[in-house]
Amino acid sequence: MLIEKNYSLDINDNIESPLILKVSFDKYLSQYEELVSTDNDFIAANARRVLEIAEKNPILREGFSDLSSFKTYEKEIEGLLQDAFSPILTKNEIKTASVPFHNLIFNSSERFKSILKTAGNNFDLEIKNMPTDQKYIIACTIILNLCYGYNLNFKRPFFYEIPDANGITRYYKILYNADFTEIVAKPNAPKITLEDYNELLDNFENIELWKEKFPPNSYEFKGFVISNIFDVTDDQSISNIKSTLIGEDKRKDESFMEDFHEIFRSLLGLKDIKVGFSIYNKDEDTFERVYGAGMNSFLLDTLETAQCSDSLCSWSYNRLLKEKKYFTVSDVEAKYKISEGQAPHVKVLHDQGIQSAIFAPIANDEGLMGILEIVSEEPKVLNSINANKLIDVMPFIVSAVERSKNEEENLIEAIIQKECTSIHPSVHWRFEKEAKNFIKDQLNGKEPYFSKIAFENIYPLYGQIDIKGSSEARNLATKQDLTLQLKSIKSIINDASKIDSLPIYDQYIYQANQYLKRISSNFQVDSEHQISGFIKDDIEPVLKHLFVKEELKSKIDAYFNNIDKNTDAVYQNRKDYDDTIALINKEMAALLDAKQVDAQLMYPHYFERFKTDGVEHNMYIGESITKEDSFNPMYLYNLRLWQLQVMCEMENAFYLMQPSFPVKLDVASMILVFNQPLSISFRMDEKQFDVDGTYNARYEIVKKRVDKAYIKGTTERVTQKGKISIVYSQKEDEREYLRYIKFLQSKKLLGNDVEIVDLQDLQAVTGLKAIRVSVLYHKENNDKDFYTYDDLMKEINS
Repeated sequence: MLIEKNYSLDINDNIESPLILKVSFDKYLSQYEELVSTDNDFIAANARRVLEIAEKNPILREGFSDLSSFKTYEKEIEGLLQDAFSPILTKNEIKTASVPFHNLIFNSSERFKSILKTAGNNFDLEIKNMPTDQKYIIACTIILNLCYGYNLNFKRPFFYEIPDANGITRYYKILYNADFTEIVAKPNAPKITLEDYNELLDNFENIELWKEKFPPNSYEFKGFVISNIFDVTDDQSISNIKSTLIGEDKRKDESFMEDFHEIFRSLLGLKDIKVGFSIYNKDEDTFERVYGAGMNSFLLDTLETAQCSDSLCSWSYNRLLKEKKYFTVSDVEAKYKISEGQAPHVKVLHDQGIQSAIFAPIANDEGLMGILEIVSEEPKVLNSINANKLIDVMPFIVSAVERSKNEEENLIEAIIQKECTSIHPSVHWRFEKEAKNFIKDQLNGKEPYFSKIAFENIYPLYGQIDIKGSSEARNLATKQDLTLQLKSIKSIINDASKIDSLPIYDQYIYQANQYLKRISSNFQVDSEHQISGFIKDDIEPVLKHLFVKEELKSKIDAYFNNIDKNTDAVYQNRKDYDDTIALINKEMAALLDAKQVDAQLMYPHYFERFKTDGVEHNMYIGESITKEDSFNPMYLYNLRLWQLQVMCEMENAFYLMQPSFPVKLDVASMILVFNQPLSISFRMDEKQFDVDGTYNARYEIVKKRVDKAYIKGTTERVTQKGKISIVYSQKEDEREYLRYIKFLQSKKLLGNDVEIVDLQDLQAVTGLKAIRVSVLYHKENNDKDFYTYDDLMKEINS
């Protein structure tokens, strides 16, 4: 039998190697020369038989490399190798005689031939885990060992992957016997020195260096190798499971589950099986779907989650959750009939066309974590006998699930940290440093503590885009909803009084009219609460009583259909208001966050924002935050200009979106300038940064109150729609921002109506001033015409 993938005239054709290959039986025959003189007549006679074949065909000792010789001496080679390939064992052993570093096999056992025949004519036999580009270097390491006496260990397990009759990949490990080989240096071969050897040790991947030391065809190989091959499909499947489960983000990989299916098909020797998983939620006693590409759960089918008691019968529940042992359903159809469709796990399999299944608990000492589900559409192919094969793989699946569970917990914690208690990237290094010190103290047996996180000598920047008249708009929406609800109640009670003339109905109508008057003329803080109490305590019981009357049923139905389930009241106008606030906050925050990405690239700084009735933001910039000796006041000025420009863009973005909001609202923008550096520290209790020191606290007071401040001597607020207000206290700040305004006027972002005003004193804060300037707007993103606020409103409303 001759197997050679790339047919050529000579085995050395089309191969670059330091070795010239020759198949020779000289070393093999030397074994028989010793056996001729043995005392055992039978062994001696057999040795003479083998040596006689060689004497008649001297080329078998001398060696050859042309493929035609394999055909010419096929019978003679079989005669020489008869002892190595025993006819008695040929149908059991998997064995070949071949040329190393080559796809050529010139003799093999009957079982090996049968395995290849089953694989099909289109199957190409090749060693899977020997990279082609490394064959040259591997040959060189063998030369170093055999010719120069070094002991380089480059032994790696090599495998064949060959499909069986069912198309399932089986794995065969190859063990080489190289006793019958020899390597001789040709005259042109460079001699390898100790310096050469030392250089090669650190340059395994430098193919050009190896070729320099071992030029192509500089050594001659004579002999052949015998390969003993073993079916290690089970071991390799277990190894593949380990490899498949190692690594991050496997669930995102489309091929992950298909590979997993293939591995279990090889392990169980079954072609048409599928693998699924379900997670066990101990707190809820439920099974949940595993999310990821190709993931499925045959226990849940189409459900996202289900109670364990609804998914399993009492026996299977106890088996998986209490005993933590696997069980099988080898014949789903038969079990379905016996249980009359009442066993939940059998029914769900039956409904999916599954005919046999294995359910294996993924559990550790702490309890069940999930279920491994293996299913087939063929009955009886999955059963309690082949389920035993899972015993060897379950520990690896358990380890993977434990790791995945920990990763998910860490991810959940990371999301919570990011979304709820975010640590900005600019200061993350400082928290990381303290966390490392905390861990170090723990490991050294010290009492660990998290040191104070503080940054000194940093400059603050504060800005807000605030919704004007939000309280009034909210009150108006509340009054409109209460009016709708009370008028609906009056209509129903009026109709009821026509059916039954009861004085109590007149009382209810009178009460409703009184509340309607209060809404229109004297709506106060507690009015909403009083009206809600009247409706809930007095009116709703009456409406439920009147519901039995056919004449009133449709009206009462309509009334309750208009009641929002969450607020237990009419929630139409207030919903429009709340939706508008949410949209404004979402869009403004998104725009600010997107702009911040570019700002951080200019120079790293701390940034945080808050959604209230509008969006506020804090920024801090300085040497202590960046931890590098690189800060320059230029970066502060740059950030101030950036802030002013972004506020203009946010104003424009808001008024472009305003017509799409459910409620028409206006905004006013403000920037607070504080020209003295201050210190901030992280407050562990509130999970946020705050200013340090009494003097610095003045900055926080101004921040909280300044947007409500009045221009001195007037009742006019400093913040005004259509304008940006820049609040400051120092003359140099005024000069600086007037320069920025002039620059942005040239860019058509700000108008020419700059005014400077004094502010009334705030509690503990005096001497504040403000620059106010109009924002220029455009109607569309690509509109080149700019408008004042009044112009824009006329255009929008026209």
